[in-house]
Order: sequence, then structure tokens, then C-alpha cells
Amino acid sequence: MRTTLTLEPDVAKRLQMEMRRTGKSLKATVNEALRLGLGSRGKAPRVPRFQVEPHSFGFRPGIDLDRLNQLVDELEAEEAARKLLG
Repeated sequence: MRTTLTLEPDVAKRLQMEMRRTGKSLKATVNEALRLGLGSRGKAPRVPRFQVEPHSFGFRPGIDLDRLNQLVDELEAEEAARKLLG
């Protein structure tokens, strides 16, 4: 889109300084500044939110899922004791 802008002196000076600093054209500098000011620069596309879908594992009430390793150790110890005594 082609348009005419009237810039305030302080804005024009900052644009000139940015053009010198980056070596970019007026068009590129103004577009970049507008994108930044309007919040569209550097934003990643919105990623769908991660959702956890619950699943029934069929464990009986009273089984503490946080201590399954301890349960396995106890079962292995019982099996070893049976083999030694058995």
C-alpha cells in the first residue's frame, strides 16, 4: 500500500538514526518499526495447548501408583525368599 506520512521531528530523527545503524531503507525501517509497535514481530504462531487425556490402567483401590517400585521390590523379595526356603 502506498501512502504519505507526516512524521513528527523526533520520530523522523529516530528513523534516520535507525536507518544509519542498520543500513536499511526508509521503507524497511518504517515497516519494521510498525510491526514491532503493533506487536506482530517476533511472536511465534500459537501452538495448540497440550492436553493430558486420562486413561484407566485398571489398578485396584489401595494400590499407590507412586510406590509401584517398592511393590515390585517386595514381590521380588518374597519370590527370592520362597526359592531359598523352598
